[in-house]
Amino acid sequence: MSPETPMLPTLHGISLAGDPRDLPRALMDSFGEFGFALVTDHGIAPALIARAWDLTAQLFAQPDAVKRRGHVPGKGGARGYTPFRTEIAKGATVHDLKEFWHVGRDLPAGHPLTHSMPPNVWPEAPDGFAETFRALFAEFDRVGAQILAYLATALGLAPGWFDAAIDEGNSVLRLLHYPPIDDAPEGAIRAGAHEDINLITLLLGAEEAGLELLARDGQWVEVIPPPGALAVNIGDMLQRLTNHVLPSTTHRVRNPSGERARFSRYSMPFFLHLRSDFVIRTLPGCVTPDNPDRYPNPITADEYLQHRLREIGLLPS
Repeated sequence: MSPETPMLPTLHGISLAGDPRDLPRALMDSFGEFGFALVTDHGIAPALIARAWDLTAQLFAQPDAVKRRGHVPGKGGARGYTPFRTEIAKGATVHDLKEFWHVGRDLPAGHPLTHSMPPNVWPEAPDGFAETFRALFAEFDRVGAQILAYLATALGLAPGWFDAAIDEGNSVLRLLHYPPIDDAPEGAIRAGAHEDINLITLLLGAEEAGLELLARDGQWVEVIPPPGALAVNIGDMLQRLTNHVLPSTTHRVRNPSGERARFSRYSMPFFLHLRSDFVIRTLPGCVTPDNPDRYPNPITADEYLQHRLREIGLLPS
């Protein structure tokens, strides 16, 4: 850990196996203060997670020409492979030092949401890739819905309030590879400071360090989930929906130093999205005289997503 990134002692694990009566407040307190929560006992099988890590490493170890067979130009990286140094953080001047593969929700032919949710692109190798990541996608979906139910309760809504909003949502499982740092351009880092676009993000912890959040005092703080835990953070869609009662926190992945620069870093964020046709309209309970409505004009989730994808370079502006 670098000296300028102290560990935040109060960002501790919250067990989903705890008392259901206590979880809404525990999650709300952590998200309200940090925009992040470390979630344990989520129930995703360790064997499934281990298999996913192994397949991710195998996928990105393939030659560039092989990986690029999964690249779909003009689709904003929605499915399949996005090459190294394509994405750029909003407001940044240099591209991130990463490559990734996107797995989305499978929809039947003719489904009304296929215009915003294209079919998956599956690599020819490694074996068992589609089976493994369909299973992991479903597990992230389950855990994300559970967390949102607790947040709904904390916000004074019915526990199932988000169910219809995320039903067949445009969620994405991103398999990320940050290659060893060799000759990086001036100012380039693995992931520039940014906020996520979606509702909430569920992130399986990486073996290599580097994830940092920007605390309220302006300090960068390293986020180190306990083994097997999820780092969960609020995205801009939920920040907008709750009128900033739940804040979307700036975070980044800094470059390693010394010997660790020779190692790859892998991570697996699940970006839980609303339905493409869901209208994001400020929750009335989050508007007060001290917190007036910042977003009087509603917008659909897909319109918001397309706007943000243009900002980060995945779609032409």
